[in-house]
Amino acid sequence: MKSWVWQQIWRDLRSGTLRWLLLAVALAVAALASVGLFADRIERGLHRDAAQLIGGDAVVLGDQPVPDALVELAKAQGLRTARTAVFPSMARATDEQGGETRLVAVKAVDGPYPLRGRLTLGRWTGGVVEPGDAAPAGGPARGTVWVEAGVLQGLGLKVGDALLLGDASFRIAAVIAAEPDRGSGFVSFSPRVMLPWADLPSTGLIQPASRVTWRLQVAGVARAGDAAYDGVAPRSQERATSDATMARFTAQAREEANKTRGVRVETLDDGRPEMRSTIDRAGLFLRLVALLAALMAAVVVAMVSRDFAMRRLDDCALLRVLGVSQRDMMKAYALELLVVGLLASLLGLAVGGAFHQVFVWLLSDLVKVELPPPGLWPALLALGVGLALTMGFGLPPLLQLAQVPALRVLRRELGTPKAASVGVMVGGVLAMVVLLALVVRDALMASIALGGVLAAVLVLSLVAGLVLWALRRWLERPSAANLPVVWRQAIRSLVAQPAATITQVSALSLGLLAVFLLILIRTDLIASWRNATPPDAPNRFVINIQPDQTEAFRQTLRQGGVERFDWYPMVRARLVGINGKGVRPEDYTEDRARRLVDREFNLSYATQAPGHNEVVAGTFRSTPTGAGEMSVEEGIAKTLGLKLGDRLLFDVGGQQSESRITSLRKVDWGSMRVNFFVMAPVADMPEWPATFISAFRVPEGSALDRALVNQFPNVTVVDVTMSIGQVQRVLDQVIRAVEFLFLFTLTAGVLVLLAGLWSSRERRAGDWAVMRALGASREHLARVQRVELASQGLLAGGMASLAALAIGGALAFKVFDFPWAPPWWGPLGGAAVGALLVMLAGWWSLRGLLNRPVLATLRRAD
Repeated sequence: MKSWVWQQIWRDLRSGTLRWLLLAVALAVAALASVGLFADRIERGLHRDAAQLIGGDAVVLGDQPVPDALVELAKAQGLRTARTAVFPSMARATDEQGGETRLVAVKAVDGPYPLRGRLTLGRWTGGVVEPGDAAPAGGPARGTVWVEAGVLQGLGLKVGDALLLGDASFRIAAVIAAEPDRGSGFVSFSPRVMLPWADLPSTGLIQPASRVTWRLQVAGVARAGDAAYDGVAPRSQERATSDATMARFTAQAREEANKTRGVRVETLDDGRPEMRSTIDRAGLFLRLVALLAALMAAVVVAMVSRDFAMRRLDDCALLRVLGVSQRDMMKAYALELLVVGLLASLLGLAVGGAFHQVFVWLLSDLVKVELPPPGLWPALLALGVGLALTMGFGLPPLLQLAQVPALRVLRRELGTPKAASVGVMVGGVLAMVVLLALVVRDALMASIALGGVLAAVLVLSLVAGLVLWALRRWLERPSAANLPVVWRQAIRSLVAQPAATITQVSALSLGLLAVFLLILIRTDLIASWRNATPPDAPNRFVINIQPDQTEAFRQTLRQGGVERFDWYPMVRARLVGINGKGVRPEDYTEDRARRLVDREFNLSYATQAPGHNEVVAGTFRSTPTGAGEMSVEEGIAKTLGLKLGDRLLFDVGGQQSESRITSLRKVDWGSMRVNFFVMAPVADMPEWPATFISAFRVPEGSALDRALVNQFPNVTVVDVTMSIGQVQRVLDQVIRAVEFLFLFTLTAGVLVLLAGLWSSRERRAGDWAVMRALGASREHLARVQRVELASQGLLAGGMASLAALAIGGALAFKVFDFPWAPPWWGPLGGAAVGALLVMLAGWWSLRGLLNRPVLATLRRAD
């Protein structure tokens, strides 16, 4: 028995009978494994580096110095502490060095900074920073600063030169190569300048109205990888005690922080790096690609398994005559399918394991840390999905072979597998549920994708049936005789076996649906990424422009060749009431809502909504009196539970101002334009103390930056040219990664087309053998074949493109959140592409059939 089973498996693999099944499962597992392994490495890297990304086990931060009570609380519990203060400022080179200015991110450090991780210094050689040794804990020495390479490049300085910050002069002692708690977001407006905490007062940069982020880093015992680690690993009991102490401090610190507005406590769970949000949308698309690849593989497995079962009917009948029991036959085919599925899954796992390294390479600028090796779970998940696909969709048709009666050796019409048995339906549904539960972590995307595909199957089958019924009725009319004979024969071939034609057209439509859906989503997804940073995006932001400087400033811009620029007043205010009730951070459970209430807002006003903002509710209308209306960004409205008609009370410079929400706006915060959470639809608000903000693009080679700083020394000019270039480079890498995995599902969709036509080879061979026996030539039958395939492709392509538009629109609006503008010619183009693809797939799958000997084909069919 066992010897026969293994011989049968080897024979089926060598003959290519199960080749399509092997390829489909391997392809699905490879897609799932490549995405899963990469995501797992990212998750493990985030968990490993979380403490380094916030500089400690917990951080107390706020827009004012951290209360001394929290510092004493940490020290009383034996915890290590370090203080930092971060704020933007202008750094200058001395007049002897050219006198250039540059906006920098100043960071004053105190204590054994950093508590977690190590700050790495580098060597500045030839315009490139070469990583060096880890810096000692505590930061730079008195009178010196450590800087990032952007400071040296922007000011034309080198290590050892003087750097002017406010009223003080410092010597550049080293170049920063890596800063652990800077974060991993790819947008950084200014390079770092790090100085000792004790030297901060001498700069005179901190004034009562300065915007400073104050941090108190707190950590337990030093561990491997920390700057203060002495090489002796803490015992497990010491670590447990330290963790318990940190948990107690965090709870007490949060209670104390709630007493002071603008102060909050973050832990490792809150300190997620920005790179995660950067690749969220790409991750959604990658999971969608993997899911569709798996769905298409399920279709292929179901078709190939049924075709395999049909080819084995006579063999099974003969085995029954020879005394093989149903039980042994079921075991044999189940074992064969399990072996093939396991082999395909292992092959796909090996391919996916190799290909996930391509993602690491493609996203090298986004993932700038050394990722840990992946865990075992993603591999087991992909392997389990492969076996679920194989057994769930392939086993039900094969189990019916055990029910083939021995009498079939005499009566060929007996024992044919049912078109849709209960076992097939239950097995397929269960496998689908298992597949979605294991693969998709986004319930909304899963429901849209699965619901859309299932609805598409029903609609496609219904439409195909209606089309065949209409064609059958039309053939009965006299007008059908005017159609060329090739077309009439092709149509008669389609309507002669409606069940087989509907099944094949539906399978072809599903393959084309996956291809069209991903093409549409990919195109709009990439377009939305590209539009976030268009080639003409502003590369300068200027803040702190005083009202009496507005005309002179705009005139200077025009003289510098800038014709288009954003120009808005900016007002600092704090939300203190909603609908007559005071607002406090503890009124909200969501962390983002707490932070929004706890911070100051940038308000603005204009007679018209910004052109890059879409009014999604209400009306942005100008009120000449300036009384009482507000436009709110829809995201913050959702977070804070605001709606049209609500009244907001803001504290503006010590004066309270209340307004009613009359419109909601959709704001793209990645547009590199000036945006605001809250705007008043008025021309002027004289009671609001405002400065102005502008955004524009500086012509290449212009000296506008120096002219602005010289003429308006109080303004802050933010140069984001390097940041925009980095954003665009990272997006290019994300797009390449998306397109890379996109090929998996394109291949799976084409595989459905090939397998769908391959499964009809024997039926077509029998029909064509009869026609050749009646005198039809090979050339005539080839023309009939082309017309039949083109007709199926037109029908399948048109229906698939319509279904792709519907499913793609739902995914775009509900999951990916980008504008959906599908081409009007989509169905026509889909029909044409479908006809071409099906004809090409048919040429490949059905090649050689017309050259078969007629007598041999008829004997096989008999």
